[in-house]
Amino acid sequence: MAAKSTNPIPSVWARPRAKADQPALSRDAIVREAIVMLDADGIEALSMRKLGARLNAGATSLYRHVATKDELMELAVDEVAAEIHVPPADSPDWRAAVTDAAGSFRTAALRHRWLSSVLGQAGLAYLGPNLMSFSERLAALFTAAGFPEPSGAIDTVLSYVIGMSTTEAAWLTTVARSGETEADFIARLAPAAQQAAAGYEHLAGPHDDLTAATTDPVALRDAKFAYGLEVVLDGLALRLPDKS
Repeated sequence: MAAKSTNPIPSVWARPRAKADQPALSRDAIVREAIVMLDADGIEALSMRKLGARLNAGATSLYRHVATKDELMELAVDEVAAEIHVPPADSPDWRAAVTDAAGSFRTAALRHRWLSSVLGQAGLAYLGPNLMSFSERLAALFTAAGFPEPSGAIDTVLSYVIGMSTTEAAWLTTVARSGETEADFIARLAPAAQQAAAGYEHLAGPHDDLTAATTDPVALRDAKFAYGLEVVLDGLALRLPDKS
């Protein structure tokens, strides 16, 4: 009979942390370097072998701290989650507070463009303390606002933010690979986009905002994110109990 697993939960947080076997090598150092690699080249370029080489550590030393790439991603996600700000639960305006939290999440997701795709696949199932704290603070905010189902409100907002951030991060990655600025990249694509939209009234008409995209693409992306978030919050506001 096979020995019973001592780690029934498939998470790095469910097993004891290994002691550092050399001064420069620790779980924290491993995670910090992994995030640098992820930010530079994405998930596909990260491997335990490459990470070990950058840390001048052998495989045996590395695997004592992080057993698999999946565990490494768990740790990296939780480290980045510490960057997300959530206003206190007693904030006077719950919409402004949620907008602040959503914007902070988006900022972190665009700084670390691999984050949204990872969360999109795994959701918030990770057990890391920073991610759990983020969820708890968001739940406290929605609870204080009077939502009868705060978890549903959280899922709704995060689904929007993660979805938008995933698309935006993919777009910015494509732009970065071109070697051009975002405005120049859009300007180069604009003639083809206008030609493709010819004959489609609602695509080629006044709603087509290529001018804004080429003059200030960051402001345009900010505005689109803010508009969608407002729509989401308008819908959630209808779920609040009538206090009249």
